[in-house]
Amino acid sequence: MNQKSEIAFKEALDIFPGGVNSPVRAFKSLDIVPPFIQKGQDQYIFDIDNKKYIDYVLSWGPLILGHSDPRVVESITKQAQNGITFGAPTLLESDLGKTIIERFDTIDKVRFVNSGTEATMSAVRLARGFTKRDLIIKFDGCYHGHSDSFLVKAGSGIATFGTADSAGVPREMAKLTISVPYNDEEAVRDVFNKYGNKIAAVIIEPVAGNMGLVLAKPSFLNSLRDLTNQYHSLLIFDEVMSGFRCDYIGAQNYYNIKPDITTLGKVIGGGLPVAAYGARKEIMNCIAPVGDVYQAGTLSGNPLGMTAGNVTLTSYNEEDFKLASIKVDILCQNIEELANKYGFKVQAPHLGTMFSIFFNNNPVRDFEDSMSSNQELFNAFFIRLLNKGIYFASSQFETNFISLKHSDEDITHTLKMVEETFKELKGEGYAEGI
Repeated sequence: MNQKSEIAFKEALDIFPGGVNSPVRAFKSLDIVPPFIQKGQDQYIFDIDNKKYIDYVLSWGPLILGHSDPRVVESITKQAQNGITFGAPTLLESDLGKTIIERFDTIDKVRFVNSGTEATMSAVRLARGFTKRDLIIKFDGCYHGHSDSFLVKAGSGIATFGTADSAGVPREMAKLTISVPYNDEEAVRDVFNKYGNKIAAVIIEPVAGNMGLVLAKPSFLNSLRDLTNQYHSLLIFDEVMSGFRCDYIGAQNYYNIKPDITTLGKVIGGGLPVAAYGARKEIMNCIAPVGDVYQAGTLSGNPLGMTAGNVTLTSYNEEDFKLASIKVDILCQNIEELANKYGFKVQAPHLGTMFSIFFNNNPVRDFEDSMSSNQELFNAFFIRLLNKGIYFASSQFETNFISLKHSDEDITHTLKMVEETFKELKGEGYAEGI
């Protein structure tokens, strides 16, 4: 019983819409009060009722070094003493910019912003400005932030003009975005055959993290690259989540496919609000003050975020990343085996330091598959593990992460709690019909 969290949430309901400042935090589909967190240390978080959790959310991905890494904290503290924000150029911006350009051979120049939403919104504006076209193709279940262009779902046909998924999005804006099924090459080809010379860009999460973790088929991504080349459109890889997570560099490195524009976030801020978009010079030179595509931000490239991001990216190497990825392999393989042992069918797709858990009889390849997963059973699974001190993402439609601080003992303990939970669920009759 999290009494202090219940009191805090009740008060928050009078202050914020739904009691939160981002919808997923409300645990609305779970019908329980979310724990209010007061502290994070390494791989653990602690709520205001002094309960400790092994954290597999890690602020939705950025904390690859774990909570309150001493190197990051020291760098932020030192910079704060010199100044928090200037709204003027600093060497810290150049340091982090050079680090990103060195890692990504598809990026000649980069522009820092403050959120993934801002990065993807700006990338689409840049694509439209560069190509002088208006239409955008996105994919069902891919989330690119909450700007108007992206809050669109598929229509009744396989590749129809979208309708708004949110109140407040003008119908005229929704009509500029075409949403098609993920991993469906023919659907994309049909759209290009019909609207090819009007399509500015295709934007995709090459490793989708917002319908749970769903991997793109290599042939699918290759077809996107071929089609955009053929029709002189741009290919945008939204690597806000997958960057430095699915691979030591990103999905484009894992798949060996070169997008025209890349968006980044999460890890590059080391826990602070930092994101970026980058591309080859001829595209990036369309941005003001060089070109006529306008984008600005007072806090873009703020010194605290720049130093936290640069320290994060330079504080681990590829071998560290591989060792963390092995832990994910072990965790996910054993979750699937334990589920099967107790009569459940679970899919635990994973790549690098990312993973998801679906209660589904079949592999999840697109948004429709994800939506077919048993949410009621997942909710029961999640709540019992939360009570046991295991903090997974609160929905099958979200992605989990591990940090470099998660130990073999953490994985072993988590699997012990997972087995206890499956045993409890089976005893309560949840396995029937699964």
